[in-house]
Amino acid sequence: MAVAPFSARHWSAVETLSPAAARAVQDERLREQVSYLATHSAFYQAKLGADLAKIRTVEDLAGLPFTEKQELRDSLAAAPPLGTHVAAEISEVVQIQASSGTTGSPSYVGLTTSDITTWCELGARALYANGFRPGDRLLHAFGMSKGFVGGLPIVQILQYMGIVDIPVGAEAGAERLLRVQADQRPNALIGTPYFLAHLAEQAPKIVGRPARDLGVRAISVGGGGLPAVREKLESLWGATSREMLGGTDIACTYWGECEAADGMHFLSPDLMIAELIDPDTGEQIAPVEGAQGELVYTALRRQASPLLRFRTRDHVVVTGTGCSCGRTGYKVRCIGRTDDMLIVRGINVFPSAIKQLVAELTPGEMRIRADFEGHSTQRPLPVVVEDTGLTPEQQTGLRESIEQRIRSALNVKTVVDFVPQGTLKRPDHVKVNLVERVHA
Repeated sequence: MAVAPFSARHWSAVETLSPAAARAVQDERLREQVSYLATHSAFYQAKLGADLAKIRTVEDLAGLPFTEKQELRDSLAAAPPLGTHVAAEISEVVQIQASSGTTGSPSYVGLTTSDITTWCELGARALYANGFRPGDRLLHAFGMSKGFVGGLPIVQILQYMGIVDIPVGAEAGAERLLRVQADQRPNALIGTPYFLAHLAEQAPKIVGRPARDLGVRAISVGGGGLPAVREKLESLWGATSREMLGGTDIACTYWGECEAADGMHFLSPDLMIAELIDPDTGEQIAPVEGAQGELVYTALRRQASPLLRFRTRDHVVVTGTGCSCGRTGYKVRCIGRTDDMLIVRGINVFPSAIKQLVAELTPGEMRIRADFEGHSTQRPLPVVVEDTGLTPEQQTGLRESIEQRIRSALNVKTVVDFVPQGTLKRPDHVKVNLVERVHA
């Protein structure tokens, strides 16, 4: 059972701890977690050995090796079903989540009853920041299948918060979701941003009314930090749209954007440690406004599948360290994944940055059609954009505008071509890759 929020503005008092108080809590919880790893985790006993005993404070993490995704895959393959990094008895595991990876076997994460409560508390803080409240009724438009953390774990978080979830799921399709929305009129909505925009665009045809007339007050999206995307969602639905961030390996969701709408807060120093590192050197970066780097996590209070210094490959920029909402955790925007990044004539480019620039000029879907091996090219970057009914003259003007906008903002040269509307995969519950690989 969730405890009542301590104020109308925050789910937990932890969210407003001073930096010194938050660090004291982290240090204490870290010592407890490391002691647990030393006695329960064959994986970390082998990986770190005597170094585990030397970890007394958060500062001590800096000298330790990272835990890489491939290590977890190897661990799972070597000792199924949950790998050598499982640190609880299998009899204590009550739930197993599968990652949403698109190649090979997914990663599997075990949860004890206590782990589920921790996941729910992490998620409650994020979704409360997003504007969801006990007593709300919510239409669930994330995918519900494949063990995806946007499915059952979101249901569990919402029930923990005292929110009624209507778990239709994105797989049901736009027509069923919109009919449920029109019939039940839940006031909250959760899903991926492009799919929710697609739903809204289909509403007049399917239920005979614009989405803004269907009663939604608050929207939470994963991966919806692009300003153009937010503005489109808020305009279509007549609701607030805020972002959250998570991942299967550490928890469901644990960063949440508040009403200031300028980045997602770090909300849970008592349950996890978030480091910012230089992805090239591995050196720690202070989370000050304007800083950029990759997020690295250490789970606290974790039993079945604990992780220490796990590299996420999520690349973020810090948007602030204080906020009018009273939360003291620094704020970030996720601007891409370091393993998705392209290098064009020596310039680092995140596909999401190009998506943002194109979205500001046209509603058409876009893709980067990479005609090169790997992540680096010396040639202009090929970009295709859907034609939304333009005349040849309008196509020429838009092509020039997009190429100039990208060149000016990112110092990258592109070649833009148009494809017929509907050619590119429409967004749904599965993440759409902005980079399509084509043979050179």
